[in-house]
Amino acid sequence: MLRVLVLSTLFPDASRPNFGIFVERQTRALAARDGVEVQVVSPRGLPPFPLDRHARYAALAAQPLQEDWRGLRVHRPPFLNLPGTGGRLHAAMLARALRPMLARLRRDFPFDVISTEFFFPDGPAAIALGKAFDVPVSIKARGSDIHQWTRRPAIARQIVRAGQAADGLLSVSLALRDDMIALGMPAERIDCIVTGVDLTRFAPRDRQAAKQALGIAGPLVASVGALIPLKGHDLLIDAVAALPGVQLAIAGQGPEAPRLAAKIAAMGLADRVRLLGAIPPERIADLLAAADVMALASASEGLANAWLEALASGTPIVIPDVGGARQVVTVPAAGHIVARNPAAFATAIAALLADPPAAAAVRRVAEPFTWAANSERLYRFLAQLMARHRGT
Repeated sequence: MLRVLVLSTLFPDASRPNFGIFVERQTRALAARDGVEVQVVSPRGLPPFPLDRHARYAALAAQPLQEDWRGLRVHRPPFLNLPGTGGRLHAAMLARALRPMLARLRRDFPFDVISTEFFFPDGPAAIALGKAFDVPVSIKARGSDIHQWTRRPAIARQIVRAGQAADGLLSVSLALRDDMIALGMPAERIDCIVTGVDLTRFAPRDRQAAKQALGIAGPLVASVGALIPLKGHDLLIDAVAALPGVQLAIAGQGPEAPRLAAKIAAMGLADRVRLLGAIPPERIADLLAAADVMALASASEGLANAWLEALASGTPIVIPDVGGARQVVTVPAAGHIVARNPAAFATAIAALLADPPAAAAVRRVAEPFTWAANSERLYRFLAQLMARHRGT
């Protein structure tokens, strides 16, 4: 029996049902395996009272301490998020909050390994907890946790130290593995386990019928990602502005929503560009099946789930050369890797609209990326960490 404690600040809750949904999906696939028991700890960073009652935190503060979430036992302990610290105390506060909670949990769930699903603050906190409970620790890098948090020197030092101390490290792409090694993490302890995609939910359909169901006519470009500067949605708006008659639908939520809405209005694109907000996975599947192209102009990525979901839907992608782009766009049918500017995106989108690849050929690119393959590799990786730790 392998008992896995999944530690992830990136995990869905009732107020954010799509937040880290890929972590939930991976965890459910792992938990479904014979001989594996899983419980999830998804901590909530909350400021001191009364700031925790602020609208920004109220929904998060209202989440239950524990619940059954889509077949998983999930614990949601709070930890102190001190304003004005820039996050540098997150890991220490997280470890301090979790130590007594995990001591209680371990009486009924004697976990064998801690598997973290986001590098900061989860990773450094997990190293301290692994030592406290004498269990091995795996830390997974997903992209922004490495590319963004390491821009802050105090946090970068914590990330690198955690990477050097971890029993095992995971990346979602080979390019991200190279980035981790460049930071000083041990190459021999890093494995690349790419994400999975639900090939049943995301599948080709009659594209015209899918468009009609969404009330759309004509060429459609979809983009799926949080409304934050990193995702580059403003570049896509500029690209589509140069393509008469082409529509753009952006699925996601985030602080950039008001600015993007204002940009769309100022450019007179309200009839061609729509912000859909946060929509559930089944509606994402509807959108990607209807789209002629999925485009995402991220400044950095690990290996975006939206890429694979689009390809599984038979929809080619246009993306910059970031993260695992070259692991995914391996044949012409998959789409184009382009420079990160509106003109390059507009040219590639226009080319795919003029000469679309066959949906079946596009889908074949995504078929190796299954959750079954993902959970098999993850299980073996964690089981090996446990065996090495026990000397067996």
